[in-house]
Amino acid sequence: MHKSTLAVHSGTRRDPQGGLNTPVYADSAYPYLDHDQVRYPRYFNTPNQQAVVDKLAALEHAEDGVLCASGLAAISTALQAHLNNGDQLVVASGIYGGSDDMCRQQLPRLGIEVSYAQPDAEALLAACGNNAKVIFCETPCNPRLQVIDLEYLCSQASARGILVVIDNTFATPVLQNPLRLGADLVVHSATKYIGGHSDICAGVVLGSKQLIAPIRELGLRLGGSMNAQTAALLERSIKTLAIRVERQCQNAIAVARALEQHPDVECVDYPGLTSHPQHQLAKTQMADFGGMLSFRVKPPLTAELVERKLRLISSAVSLGGVETTCCQPILTSHARVPAEDSASQGVDQQLLRISTGIEQAEDLIADLHQALQQARQA
Repeated sequence: MHKSTLAVHSGTRRDPQGGLNTPVYADSAYPYLDHDQVRYPRYFNTPNQQAVVDKLAALEHAEDGVLCASGLAAISTALQAHLNNGDQLVVASGIYGGSDDMCRQQLPRLGIEVSYAQPDAEALLAACGNNAKVIFCETPCNPRLQVIDLEYLCSQASARGILVVIDNTFATPVLQNPLRLGADLVVHSATKYIGGHSDICAGVVLGSKQLIAPIRELGLRLGGSMNAQTAALLERSIKTLAIRVERQCQNAIAVARALEQHPDVECVDYPGLTSHPQHQLAKTQMADFGGMLSFRVKPPLTAELVERKLRLISSAVSLGGVETTCCQPILTSHARVPAEDSASQGVDQQLLRISTGIEQAEDLIADLHQALQQARQA
């Protein structure tokens, strides 16, 4: 079935009373005698949790998954489950700041060697030592939208016995399926596009049953599970994921093209632009180019000055919602990243990141134009 059909129908636990939606099982206590498993929210096996996992597994072509209370819970649990004392983790620079901070601060305390490389397949492979066990990266990357050749990276890593974990948050399961390109595990901050309404916090990791099993076992000990009400909201949201992302992609390319022509904009980062260095690569591994873009304003303008002049577009953290948002990564998502690393990625006072919503593109473009004009006159 097509992605839009899977998003609506897969995973649903039909209501015995005849309702079309999965009922909300607001239970933390389940009977266990004469049952095939012991159900408990912290065990990641309640009906509402499993409905969401089944729906996302269908979209990502995965066998199994674990639904967590946040994207970072999914990422940290997945990595820790497959890394041990003395192992090397190779991370692509330019990833989400929360993931970067966890890799830098938490994993070395467990005796895990963490190495960074540019968000490029060859660079990531070159950084792998004899003790390399996992490569972790995003594509497109946050916030500069670099695109990594997943098929090449995964094939080369697999030949060396190295697992590849891909954060697919920006692309969504609708636009890109890393597992089909050879990745071993895919993670999402479901807070973003999968949730889509800026009202929940969630994460998921998906892959083969064999690789998910130790993640579920560690997650059980760490306790990063999700309650039934949040899972039900998430399942509701997934049903409209495909149509939301389609409109967000349409808006993103329109906004990116308009900004690229603006005299106060130095550059625009969006894989859908022919000027993007990995545009052709993105075309081969993505169904569309996503709803995220970033742009640099020319001095003497600053990102903050432009952001404060926006009227329609909301100045807010997070992304992927139905409303268009804008932020300065240096002050938000990448605030914990060392200054020298941010600078090397072009994450500074000139950079703004936009998550396009489902509004009319012309209204978004008009707001950005007036903000740039007002900032120039300030």
